[in-house]
Amino acid sequence: ETGYYQSVATFLTQGVQQAADAGADFYVCPDNTAHIVLEQIAADLPLPGLHIADVVCREIGAHGFKRVGLVGTRWTMTGPVYAKALEKRGLELLIPEESTREELNAAIFDELCRGVFTTSTTGRFLAAIDALRLRGAECVILGCTEIPLIVPQDSARVPVLDSTRLLAKRAVLEAVSGQPITIRSGWLAASR
Repeated sequence: ETGYYQSVATFLTQGVQQAADAGADFYVCPDNTAHIVLEQIAADLPLPGLHIADVVCREIGAHGFKRVGLVGTRWTMTGPVYAKALEKRGLELLIPEESTREELNAAIFDELCRGVFTTSTTGRFLAAIDALRLRGAECVILGCTEIPLIVPQDSARVPVLDSTRLLAKRAVLEAVSGQPITIRSGWLAASR
């Protein structure tokens, strides 16, 4: 809320250090919003990370989508993480209108993070996704860990991309690849 990211950076650095101390080769963070801070500190962390937006953009590219919708927390929808990742690939980002963003953000923190799953909240997310489709989105990123709990892959009228599931699958592929890790600015190279 305050934009004071130093305490978040300290917490994330401690977590990555624990993974490094345990012998990990790289880390993953399934929290889309946390990547705002991770992007600022990635080069100083003891391990490279697998960037969630790069993983999602890889999937978008595999399908040839050009106009991409995004739902998530307020910070994910309006922040730099997906905006930069999509822009550098020449993709257009579409986000819900401000009142819808606030509704979705409240639903994430007041309901989904607390284990409250209602059909009306599912309806709100599906309506937001459909509004993005009507504005030209060819797919919509589910940019929050909790959203796929109420929005299954086949429930929307446009393909939805579960950022958490895509990150987990990519992490497994990276872990078992047997290839050396290439690092760029604290992140696993996107070309792997």
